Amino acid sequence: MITIDDIRPYLDAEVNDALEKGLNHPMIQALLQFTFPDKSWDEISELVRSCNSIQDFQSKVIYRSVRTVIEKSSEGFTTSGFDKLDPNQAYLYISNHRDIILDTSLLNVALLEHEKIMTASAIGNNLVKKPFLMELAKLNRSFLIMRDLPPREMLKTSRMVSQYIGHQLHKENRSVWIAQKEGRTKDGNDLTQQGVLKMIALAHNGLSVMEYFKSLKIVPISISYEFDPTDVLKIPELMAKHHDIAYVKSNNEDFNSILKGVTGQKKRIHISAGSVMDAELDAIGRSGETLNRQYQLLADQIDQQIHKNYHLWPSNYMAYDMLYKVDTFKDRYTEKEKRQFQRRIHRRVEGNNKIALHNYLLMYANPVVNQLNLES
Repeated sequence: MITIDDIRPYLDAEVNDALEKGLNHPMIQALLQFTFPDKSWDEISELVRSCNSIQDFQSKVIYRSVRTVIEKSSEGFTTSGFDKLDPNQAYLYISNHRDIILDTSLLNVALLEHEKIMTASAIGNNLVKKPFLMELAKLNRSFLIMRDLPPREMLKTSRMVSQYIGHQLHKENRSVWIAQKEGRTKDGNDLTQQGVLKMIALAHNGLSVMEYFKSLKIVPISISYEFDPTDVLKIPELMAKHHDIAYVKSNNEDFNSILKGVTGQKKRIHISAGSVMDAELDAIGRSGETLNRQYQLLADQIDQQIHKNYHLWPSNYMAYDMLYKVDTFKDRYTEKEKRQFQRRIHRRVEGNNKIALHNYLLMYANPVVNQLNLES
């Protein structure tokens, strides 16, 4: 039977022992040496042992790790919208999802640098099967979303996760990050799943569902990478979907995606925080629609903010023009950028595979399509 102790991150009182154990793991040692290349192992060990809480570990170690990743694998990281948020308020950040590890890590960098409350973050237990990844997840305030359980156990565990999210926001004043759908968006078309919203609402306890969502202070988050370092890894799954055949992951596929996502070149990165959802929830609650329809209206409202605030890069505009054989956005990129993008495509799409090319371009073009749809 799954209990709260099976899904929660480490408590602050457990951090020292967990870090002591982690110092002996070769993968965690490699992460620490990557983060602090100018320090001796003794200096690194002393720094790690000085962390007496998750906040300590995040601010002294993980923050530096992610900043080093940004420096080595991107051409810059920018943010917008965070200045509108109250530094003393906990928020439920519902986000599009491109990268297994970096999406929430980058958000927490933005929150720390803007002096906002950092998050507890949802992660699928299927992504942390390797013991060192589980250790890092629990040390980075991640809580587990359990996958592939029998229906009755799944409902019970979902209710437990919902209560945990509510407790973090209402009792601990701790912000929470959760992706808008199960798994990463492979085709660039960011859409919120009703199932995620229904899971969050399981703990609404006497309040109407929309009143409960209002109490959670939902802020939609848009994360955009100029180049997705895992784009080529997503093609097989997109091809399987195109041909309507089941896609089966290889044993190390998620781990390889994590490594590629962290180390691969991303060019520029932007995270935008939307507005706190308030009046929209009141309107949905008063709509008289069925509860199922209300969930969909809420999903639509979240999607609108994510699509509107998504930072479009030259890669998005080029993909749109190439996919639809137009020059609508030719003023948004240079010929040099177009040649670079074409070379990237040539390296990632084998031969004259038109279906693979279509799916690859769609991955980058869909955020443009979504913004155009908002205007129509």
